[in-house]
Amino acid sequence: MGSSGVTITAEFPGSAVLASRSTVPHWIAAYRLQVAAADFLCAVVGAGLAMRIRFSLVSHGGQPAADLAFTFVLPLLWSIALLLAGGYDRRHVGLGADEFRRVIKAAVTLAITVAIISYAARLDVARGYIAVALPATFALDLSARYLLRKQLHLRRSRGGCVRRAIAVGHAAAITEFVGSLRRDYRHGLSVVAACVADPDGPADICEVPVAGSLDSVMPAVSRFGADTVAVLTCPELNGIRLRELAWALEKTSTELYVAPALIDVAGPRTTIKPIAGMPMLHVDHAELSGGKQLIKAGIDRLLAGALLTALLPLFLVIGAAIRWADPGPVLFRQTRVGRGGRAFTLYKFRTMVVDAERQKARLAARNEADGALFKIRSDPRVTRTGAWLRRWSLDELPQLLNVIRGDMSLVGPRPALPEETERYGYHMRRRLAVKPGITGLWQVSGRSDLAWSEAVRLDVRYVENWSFALDAEILLKTGRAVLHGSGAY
Repeated sequence: MGSSGVTITAEFPGSAVLASRSTVPHWIAAYRLQVAAADFLCAVVGAGLAMRIRFSLVSHGGQPAADLAFTFVLPLLWSIALLLAGGYDRRHVGLGADEFRRVIKAAVTLAITVAIISYAARLDVARGYIAVALPATFALDLSARYLLRKQLHLRRSRGGCVRRAIAVGHAAAITEFVGSLRRDYRHGLSVVAACVADPDGPADICEVPVAGSLDSVMPAVSRFGADTVAVLTCPELNGIRLRELAWALEKTSTELYVAPALIDVAGPRTTIKPIAGMPMLHVDHAELSGGKQLIKAGIDRLLAGALLTALLPLFLVIGAAIRWADPGPVLFRQTRVGRGGRAFTLYKFRTMVVDAERQKARLAARNEADGALFKIRSDPRVTRTGAWLRRWSLDELPQLLNVIRGDMSLVGPRPALPEETERYGYHMRRRLAVKPGITGLWQVSGRSDLAWSEAVRLDVRYVENWSFALDAEILLKTGRAVLHGSGAY
């Protein structure tokens, strides 16, 4: 025993491990307590609201005993359902999609359980009461968790409430990993040190200090106060050494993340299956055709048609404003590349002067974008009306016509220019496997502020992980992106 009262052991080759009870950050426990309290309070309010409505509908003025009992029991049942559904799992703290899926699972499970128990025990719980109590609790809880998550993201934007991670692997993989994390603070992971396969390399990687070789992981965890270890693709760290590292990290409750060799493939497409005693990662093929894509196309056309009908008066107002600001055509037509490399004509409201394309060569030296894109924050070709349309993304609305024609989808990769696709390598052409979209991951991740390579990477990620749930999530986030106006110029 050392003076600090902890045991020094040797769990991973070449390292002396300080085995403490736990390295779980205190902020995680505090956040989970806040969430649990919000869950319970939402159930209390939901049950009370249902009881109030039920009581007002009962002619004799009494409160049914079964309904009253359920009012007091619902908060406890709701908390238990969330616990069993993984709603308090620290691995999903601050991750909206995963967290919300668990809340939905808890709501469905509790509703089915209440229905079965009520039927089997012949409880006299009014169906109208249940129809108010459970949906009200569910809606309130989703709202409360969303607000708590936004507060957490605000703290993370200021450098707080983050996991301290040690990145393990080759320098190139660590560089890409650190860059990805820095582009989005909401995940709450900060790399504080790196352990590299080549210890004779640089002293730091992207301003992250190199703490040693692959054998120095555990000392680095203790030295930098890390609570997470992220192992990137690294052949030198084979199965046996990785298992020994996991055992060592277990002593300190340090989280272990292992990056698969596949890039941008996650979620429902991956399943762990034991084969001959070995855990194998089964990867389903991306859903690029078939019934689901037909349903997506049908939904796209129905929604686009409804939106065009509803927005027709706005179209007329915008058209008049464009003609008043700069005489010329209302619509701007441009050739873009769609699914399978097929060219089509994209429609937008015109936001620039009529001879904007002829002025492009004169302004080439002021281009602020990389790759094949051409973007200037204060583009002199943009009219006053055009700047307003771009700020609120109203110039994109005519692309609803492209959706109805079948050239585009509501959600998809960014519609590419022909000169962009000419520079595509094999991997980049993957984004052409689906229809381009009016909005997409690029739209909700920064739009014009994104580097060309990052925009393409997001498009490929969308193709690899497409689902109806992902489309719904992007559509919900699009409104927020438009209101914030980030990258809109």
